[in-house]
Amino acid sequence: MGCTLALSGCFERHRSTDSLCESYPEICAQLNVNDGQCRLQRASLIWKRYDVLKNPIDSEKFKELKFTHSYQMCLEYAARIEPTELKERKSNRMKALIHSYDAIDRLNAELENSIDPEIIYYRWSQGDKRAMRQFLRLEGKPALETPDLQLALATYYSGKDQSKTVSILLHALSLYTKGETVKPEIIQSLATIHHQQKNNEHAYLWSIVGAEFNMPVANKEKLASFYPMTDEKREQIEQHAKVVIKALKRGTFTASLGQ
Repeated sequence: MGCTLALSGCFERHRSTDSLCESYPEICAQLNVNDGQCRLQRASLIWKRYDVLKNPIDSEKFKELKFTHSYQMCLEYAARIEPTELKERKSNRMKALIHSYDAIDRLNAELENSIDPEIIYYRWSQGDKRAMRQFLRLEGKPALETPDLQLALATYYSGKDQSKTVSILLHALSLYTKGETVKPEIIQSLATIHHQQKNNEHAYLWSIVGAEFNMPVANKEKLASFYPMTDEKREQIEQHAKVVIKALKRGTFTASLGQ
């Protein structure tokens, strides 16, 4: 009964960005509306602001922050373009650009005390030392059990403990399920670390795996010169690589497969 009486409750729909701006002018204010520049980024930001208006949780605000950054990057380029007509458009773009800086400052302030691990990592990546300590305290806890967050953790240890870094990266790969896109940085990092350690067999293994996942890898002839070994050993590693690749695609990879 309540849903039929309250349009804004359960079944509110908007067919276009324009209709959304008419209903909620506050989420479109100070943007360069009616301007062909940054149209897609602007529309994405407006719809995300609407999501935040309806559900103002940290994860949605974080998405708004990302969309605002994207919009800002476009505006920084567009603000330099001299419109052929309607000179006020350039002024509107500059106003919108200034507004984007203010919006980012506001969102950063609102997310300053968030306990969402992705947001904590973002604050750390922006130079927040307190966030770094917060993130590291989550090590070993379920909150960090995603490939992306494990990769972030591995990044911290990469210059301190390479063995631990490898373990974390292998664990990150084990968290993928069937159909998910494996982040190439994980495989690249494994190949790089083993190359630095002069562990030819594992460096070759992860280079072969990386090639399957569209990483920029040297051809087999060059890899053979980088990592000299017997033909028998090379064939053995290539067969092992096929097992690893199949497991990654099926979402059945375990850390022991990479050791």
